[in-house]
Amino acid sequence: MANVIINEELCKGCVFCVQFCPFECLSMSDGLNAKGFPYPVLKDEQKCTGCGACACLCPDFAIEVYN
Repeated sequence: MANVIINEELCKGCVFCVQFCPFECLSMSDGLNAKGFPYPVLKDEQKCTGCGACACLCPDFAIEVYN
């Protein structure tokens, strides 16, 4: 199982990570960070393979994936 770390405060809500996750493991939160943007949350840990697509696509380096 992969360990996905999302730094909510770095996120600007671009949604790239959610749109391009090949296993649909991420969704956008209902909450907002301090800058007023929604941020991604890992909705299904069991489906996450740790491929790192979310981290690679994040323009703000707000996501880290460790296997």
